[in-house]
Amino acid sequence: MTPPDASDSRWSDLDRPPLNATALRRALLRPDALWTSLDVVTATGSTNSDLAAKADELGEGAVLVAEEQTAGRGRLDRRWSAPARSGLFFSVLLKPGASVPVERWGWLPLLTGVAVSTGLARAAGVDTALKWPNDLLVTVDSEERKAGGILAERAGADGVVVGIGLNVTLRADELPVPGAGSLALAGAVSTDRDTLLRAVLRSLEQWYGTWRAASGDPEASGLQEAYAAACATLGRTVRAELPGGQSVEGEAVAVDGDGRLVLATSEGVQRPVAAGDIVHLRPAAP
Repeated sequence: MTPPDASDSRWSDLDRPPLNATALRRALLRPDALWTSLDVVTATGSTNSDLAAKADELGEGAVLVAEEQTAGRGRLDRRWSAPARSGLFFSVLLKPGASVPVERWGWLPLLTGVAVSTGLARAAGVDTALKWPNDLLVTVDSEERKAGGILAERAGADGVVVGIGLNVTLRADELPVPGAGSLALAGAVSTDRDTLLRAVLRSLEQWYGTWRAASGDPEASGLQEAYAAACATLGRTVRAELPGGQSVEGEAVAVDGDGRLVLATSEGVQRPVAAGDIVHLRPAAP
């Protein structure tokens, strides 16, 4: 029998039990559901890369979850790492199809952020704010911290793989950088990863279904309004660090119909930003 403290044991940390794949499938895979398959692997490099490699073979709604990612990626290929079973690291395969114009697919990471925030509010009792375009923020000791991120990538002929990384039980001495956080440190009422994953996937299914039924229209689906309500970037003075080394500063005043962040600059110009890193320069107005 493998000792409980063995480094390769699934139960080497009793505070971090493995996910129950059987129970998750039973709860989420229904004939009328978006989710069509769900696999949990002990470790992999990147769930996004693994799912993208099979995108043309799989139907919409495939879910791949890793207990540990050894080469997880954020935007700009930044590394994402955390101890095994300390968080939720998973990707989903979506295929919006012809009913949603391709130019609206850019809303998928923002939609995912709204879905994660909604699901966590219900299951963990934690307010999760959204930093445009893809960061998940929690409050730890009155300080805003990044607890997760979202990465959406085109995959195969007609798919998008959306990856979510979320710190759940990371302790203070395990945080990868000073500005990181976790649900546990934010005072979550539950850190049961099975419960949290079910809540997030159900929320994502609901929001995606509503958005798709509206042909991806962010206003008609209520997505644009919901994102603005949850977005911690709006109302702040920010610096947008753009591709190519340029940057622009201004007050973040809106997220437009294309999902772009609109900045009001000191020159009185409204500048839409489609991609870039956002630095919050001052707190939001009360």
